[in-house]
Amino acid sequence: MNTSTMSSMSGNAQIIAHMLLQIDAVTLRPQQPFTWTSGIRSPIYCDNRLTIAYPQVRDLIADSFKQLIEQEWGQVDAVAGTATAGIPHAAYVSQKLSVPMAYVRSSAKGHGKENMIEGLIRPGQKVVVIEDLISTGGSSVKAAMAVQDAGATVLGVVAIFTYGFAKAAATFAEAGIPLRTLTSYDSLLQIAVEKGYIRQEEVALLSKWKQDPENWQPSL
Repeated sequence: MNTSTMSSMSGNAQIIAHMLLQIDAVTLRPQQPFTWTSGIRSPIYCDNRLTIAYPQVRDLIADSFKQLIEQEWGQVDAVAGTATAGIPHAAYVSQKLSVPMAYVRSSAKGHGKENMIEGLIRPGQKVVVIEDLISTGGSSVKAAMAVQDAGATVLGVVAIFTYGFAKAAATFAEAGIPLRTLTSYDSLLQIAVEKGYIRQEEVALLSKWKQDPENWQPSL
Protein backbone atom coordinates (compact mmCIF):
# COMPACT_ATOMS: atom_id res chain seq x y z
CA MET A 1 0.00 0.00 0.00
CA ASN A 2 1.24 3.48 -0.89
CA THR A 3 1.71 5.45 2.32
CA SER A 4 2.32 8.89 0.79
CA THR A 5 -0.25 11.60 1.34
CA MET A 6 -0.80 12.27 -2.35
CA SER A 7 -0.41 9.83 -5.23
CA SER A 8 -1.96 8.90 -8.56
CA MET A 9 -2.44 5.56 -10.25
CA SER A 10 0.39 5.42 -12.79
CA GLY A 11 -1.33 2.83 -15.02
CA ASN A 12 -4.44 4.84 -15.89
CA ALA A 13 -3.24 8.35 -15.04
CA GLN A 14 -2.36 9.42 -18.58
CA ILE A 15 -5.32 7.60 -20.13
CA ILE A 16 -7.75 9.43 -17.87
CA ALA A 17 -5.91 12.73 -18.36
CA HIS A 18 -6.19 12.29 -22.13
CA MET A 19 -9.93 11.58 -21.83
CA LEU A 20 -10.42 14.73 -19.77
CA LEU A 21 -8.70 16.73 -22.52
CA GLN A 22 -10.70 15.03 -25.28
CA ILE A 23 -14.08 15.87 -23.75
CA ASP A 24 -12.99 19.41 -22.74
CA ALA A 25 -13.38 18.65 -19.05
CA VAL A 26 -9.90 20.13 -18.85
CA THR A 27 -8.76 23.02 -21.03
CA LEU A 28 -5.19 24.32 -21.17
CA ARG A 29 -4.77 27.95 -22.26
CA PRO A 30 -1.35 29.22 -21.13
CA GLN A 31 -1.39 32.31 -23.34
CA GLN A 32 -5.02 33.28 -22.58
CA PRO A 33 -5.46 32.36 -18.93
CA PHE A 34 -8.74 31.97 -17.12
CA THR A 35 -9.59 33.96 -13.99
CA TRP A 36 -10.85 31.95 -11.03
CA THR A 37 -13.38 33.28 -8.52
CA SER A 38 -10.49 33.80 -6.10
CA GLY A 39 -8.84 36.14 -8.62
CA ILE A 40 -6.06 33.69 -9.47
CA ARG A 41 -5.10 33.71 -13.14
CA SER A 42 -4.92 30.14 -14.34
CA PRO A 43 -3.71 28.46 -17.56
CA ILE A 44 -6.07 25.55 -16.85
CA TYR A 45 -9.80 25.21 -16.40
CA CYS A 46 -11.21 21.96 -15.04
CA ASP A 47 -14.90 21.01 -15.12
CA ASN A 48 -15.13 17.31 -14.33
CA ARG A 49 -18.93 17.54 -14.27
CA LEU A 50 -18.68 16.96 -18.03
CA THR A 51 -17.50 13.40 -17.39
CA ILE A 52 -21.01 12.26 -16.47
CA ALA A 53 -22.16 13.05 -20.03
CA TYR A 54 -19.84 10.38 -21.47
CA PRO A 55 -20.71 6.79 -20.45
CA GLN A 56 -17.32 5.31 -21.40
CA VAL A 57 -15.42 8.02 -19.55
CA ARG A 58 -17.48 7.85 -16.39
CA ASP A 59 -17.32 4.05 -16.41
CA LEU A 60 -13.52 4.08 -16.70
CA ILE A 61 -13.37 6.57 -13.82
CA ALA A 62 -15.67 4.40 -11.69
CA ASP A 63 -13.67 1.25 -12.46
CA SER A 64 -10.44 3.08 -11.66
CA PHE A 65 -11.85 4.35 -8.37
CA LYS A 66 -12.95 0.82 -7.49
CA GLN A 67 -9.49 -0.56 -8.27
CA LEU A 68 -7.77 2.21 -6.33
CA ILE A 69 -9.98 1.81 -3.26
CA GLU A 70 -9.53 -1.95 -3.20
CA GLN A 71 -5.77 -1.68 -3.64
CA GLU A 72 -5.38 0.93 -0.92
CA TRP A 73 -7.91 -0.11 1.69
CA GLY A 74 -9.48 -3.43 0.74
CA GLN A 75 -13.07 -3.72 1.91
CA VAL A 76 -14.96 -0.52 2.73
CA ASP A 77 -18.39 -0.18 4.32
CA ALA A 78 -19.63 2.88 2.43
CA VAL A 79 -18.63 5.72 0.12
CA ALA A 80 -19.57 9.38 0.52
CA GLY A 81 -19.64 11.84 -2.37
CA THR A 82 -18.97 15.53 -1.97
CA ALA A 83 -21.69 17.93 -3.07
CA THR A 84 -22.20 18.40 -5.84
CA ALA A 85 -19.67 17.08 -8.35
CA GLY A 86 -18.63 14.06 -6.30
CA ILE A 87 -22.18 12.74 -5.93
CA PRO A 88 -22.62 10.97 -9.30
CA HIS A 89 -19.19 9.35 -9.08
CA ALA A 90 -19.94 8.11 -5.57
CA ALA A 91 -23.13 6.56 -6.94
CA TYR A 92 -21.27 4.76 -9.73
CA VAL A 93 -18.57 3.51 -7.37
CA SER A 94 -20.97 2.37 -4.66
CA GLN A 95 -22.76 0.28 -7.27
CA LYS A 96 -19.51 -1.34 -8.39
CA LEU A 97 -18.43 -1.99 -4.81
CA SER A 98 -21.92 -3.06 -3.71
CA VAL A 99 -21.79 -0.78 -0.67
CA PRO A 100 -24.08 2.00 0.62
CA MET A 101 -23.61 5.56 -0.58
CA ALA A 102 -24.16 8.92 1.09
CA TYR A 103 -23.24 12.46 0.20
CA VAL A 104 -21.93 15.39 2.19
CA ARG A 105 -23.42 18.86 1.82
CA SER A 106 -21.16 21.91 1.69
CA SER A 107 -23.12 23.15 4.71
CA ALA A 108 -25.89 21.79 6.90
CA LYS A 109 -29.49 22.24 5.79
CA GLY A 110 -31.19 25.19 7.39
CA HIS A 111 -34.44 23.31 8.01
CA GLY A 112 -35.79 19.91 8.98
CA LYS A 113 -33.13 17.72 10.57
CA GLU A 114 -30.42 20.18 9.46
CA ASN A 115 -28.44 17.32 7.94
CA MET A 116 -24.88 17.76 6.74
CA ILE A 117 -24.86 14.18 5.44
CA GLU A 118 -27.64 12.81 3.24
CA GLY A 119 -28.08 9.05 3.05
CA LEU A 120 -26.80 6.99 5.91
CA ILE A 121 -23.39 6.85 7.57
CA ARG A 122 -23.26 4.59 10.62
CA PRO A 123 -20.81 4.90 13.52
CA GLY A 124 -17.87 2.56 13.11
CA GLN A 125 -18.14 2.27 9.33
CA LYS A 126 -15.03 2.49 7.17
CA VAL A 127 -15.75 5.17 4.57
CA VAL A 128 -13.98 6.60 1.53
CA VAL A 129 -14.89 10.12 0.42
CA ILE A 130 -15.16 10.68 -3.34
CA GLU A 131 -14.32 14.04 -4.88
CA ASP A 132 -14.03 15.23 -8.48
CA LEU A 133 -11.24 17.82 -8.14
CA ILE A 134 -8.63 18.82 -5.58
CA SER A 135 -7.40 22.42 -5.53
CA THR A 136 -6.47 23.60 -2.02
CA GLY A 137 -8.15 20.62 -0.36
CA GLY A 138 -10.14 22.63 2.16
CA SER A 139 -13.65 21.63 1.09
CA SER A 140 -12.68 17.97 0.73
CA VAL A 141 -11.19 17.83 4.21
CA LYS A 142 -14.30 19.57 5.58
CA ALA A 143 -16.45 16.83 4.04
CA ALA A 144 -14.21 14.11 5.45
CA MET A 145 -14.41 15.70 8.91
CA ALA A 146 -18.22 15.68 8.70
CA VAL A 147 -18.11 11.93 8.04
CA GLN A 148 -15.79 11.50 11.01
CA ASP A 149 -18.14 13.57 13.17
CA ALA A 150 -20.86 11.06 12.28
CA GLY A 151 -18.75 8.40 13.99
CA ALA A 152 -17.27 6.75 10.92
CA THR A 153 -13.61 6.18 10.09
CA VAL A 154 -12.48 8.02 6.96
CA LEU A 155 -9.93 5.80 5.24
CA GLY A 156 -9.11 8.51 2.73
CA VAL A 157 -10.30 10.88 0.02
CA VAL A 158 -10.12 9.84 -3.63
CA ALA A 159 -10.45 12.30 -6.50
CA ILE A 160 -10.37 12.27 -10.28
CA PHE A 161 -7.85 15.10 -10.65
CA THR A 162 -5.50 17.23 -8.57
CA TYR A 163 -3.61 20.39 -9.46
CA GLY A 164 -0.89 19.16 -7.13
CA PHE A 165 -0.63 22.33 -5.06
CA ALA A 166 1.67 22.17 -2.05
CA LYS A 167 -1.12 23.80 -0.04
CA ALA A 168 -3.38 20.81 -0.68
CA ALA A 169 -0.71 18.36 0.43
CA ALA A 170 -0.27 20.35 3.63
CA THR A 171 -4.02 20.54 4.26
CA PHE A 172 -4.47 16.76 4.00
CA ALA A 173 -1.32 16.05 5.99
CA GLU A 174 -2.42 18.35 8.80
CA ALA A 175 -5.82 16.62 8.92
CA GLY A 176 -4.17 13.19 8.85
CA ILE A 177 -6.34 12.12 5.91
CA PRO A 178 -4.78 10.24 2.96
CA LEU A 179 -5.45 11.59 -0.53
CA ARG A 180 -5.31 9.46 -3.65
CA THR A 181 -6.07 10.67 -7.18
CA LEU A 182 -6.64 8.98 -10.52
CA THR A 183 -4.63 11.54 -12.43
CA SER A 184 -2.83 14.82 -11.87
CA TYR A 185 -1.66 18.08 -13.38
CA ASP A 186 1.79 16.62 -14.06
CA SER A 187 0.34 13.61 -15.90
CA LEU A 188 -1.93 15.96 -17.84
CA LEU A 189 1.00 18.07 -19.04
CA GLN A 190 2.86 14.98 -20.24
CA ILE A 191 -0.04 13.71 -22.32
CA ALA A 192 -0.97 17.22 -23.50
CA VAL A 193 2.47 17.63 -25.08
CA GLU A 194 2.40 14.14 -26.56
CA LYS A 195 -1.03 14.66 -28.15
CA GLY A 196 -0.37 18.20 -29.34
CA TYR A 197 -2.64 20.18 -27.00
CA ILE A 198 0.32 22.32 -25.92
CA ARG A 199 3.87 22.89 -27.16
CA GLN A 200 6.91 21.55 -25.33
CA GLU A 201 8.17 25.09 -24.76
CA GLU A 202 4.97 25.90 -22.84
CA VAL A 203 5.54 23.21 -20.21
CA ALA A 204 7.92 25.30 -18.12
CA LEU A 205 5.37 28.14 -17.97
CA LEU A 206 2.60 25.76 -16.96
CA SER A 207 4.78 24.13 -14.33
CA LYS A 208 5.60 27.53 -12.80
CA TRP A 209 1.88 28.16 -12.31
CA LYS A 210 1.53 25.06 -10.12
CA GLN A 211 4.48 26.17 -7.99
CA ASP A 212 3.14 29.68 -7.35
CA PRO A 213 -0.40 30.20 -8.74
CA GLU A 214 -1.01 33.47 -6.88
CA ASN A 215 1.92 35.24 -8.55
CA TRP A 216 2.03 33.48 -11.90
CA GLN A 217 2.29 35.59 -15.04
CA PRO A 218 1.20 34.30 -18.49
CA SER A 219 4.32 35.11 -20.45
CA LEU A 220 7.07 32.92 -21.88
